[in-house]
Amino acid sequence: MSLAAIVAALLLEQWRPLGDRKLYFAALARWANWLERSFNAGAARHGMVAWLVAVVPALAAALALYYALAWASPLLALAFNVACLYLTLGFRQFSHYFTDLQLAIRAGDVDRARDLIGAWRGEPARHRSREEVIRLALEEALVASHRHVFGVLFWFLVLPGPSGAILYRLALYLRRRWQGLGGFGAFTERAYRLLEWPAVRLTAASFAVVGDFEDAVYCWRTQAQSWPDPDAGVVLAAGAGAMGVRLGMPLTAIDGVEVRPELGVGEAADSPFLDSLVGLVWRALVVWVFLLLLLSLARAF
Repeated sequence: MSLAAIVAALLLEQWRPLGDRKLYFAALARWANWLERSFNAGAARHGMVAWLVAVVPALAAALALYYALAWASPLLALAFNVACLYLTLGFRQFSHYFTDLQLAIRAGDVDRARDLIGAWRGEPARHRSREEVIRLALEEALVASHRHVFGVLFWFLVLPGPSGAILYRLALYLRRRWQGLGGFGAFTERAYRLLEWPAVRLTAASFAVVGDFEDAVYCWRTQAQSWPDPDAGVVLAAGAGAMGVRLGMPLTAIDGVEVRPELGVGEAADSPFLDSLVGLVWRALVVWVFLLLLLSLARAF
């Protein structure tokens, strides 16, 4: 059932992408704001209680509905899984930025590409060079492919029903909302790190298998921990090594230079690597689906 739900959700998203998630995120934002106002007294235990109040009822409701539907009909349970994956999983949650930026670079419209990467990252980017824009686009797309596709898939497969996908996406969302709130956000950060630890390593291994294996593993082992966010560093280092491109490195800042460690080996970032990244992610996804198919066949026999 898991394989069927994943394939159906991916096909559905490619056919009818859910482009407007404003209502969904607006409801989440109101809920997170209410929890912060109600529980934030500055201590880590308050953040833990708020996180549990946000996550546990959602998981309990999803599991209860899933098992109720499964008791009534396996097809209803499958449809529920597909619906939850359709909401939480997918390339289209980030690919519009990447695709538009790719088209702008191909057309030689660097100013348009600067505006797009600035909007994607939520920061001014008019001072970026063409190579920096491409490098940042590759970095954002690698991390987004993990958080919107492979991380969701991993936890969907680990936990029953759609609870894993919901847990991972809620943990990621609450971490973004509360990570700057001192002690209140400490538990949210720990919970997210716990969920990310196995997921990022499976994503990195997938990139290594479908790309340059030796360089991917070398970069993963020697460079990932130097990145400010070590979990994102695992994905970025392995992805850069798999593609043979250099990411990270210093960036031009408005008031000087933003120092960053180097990730990857090989050539400087250029437009062909935008196509390479798309191929890398799709090949990795095909490997996941193929392995799930083999496991399903093994269970059947």
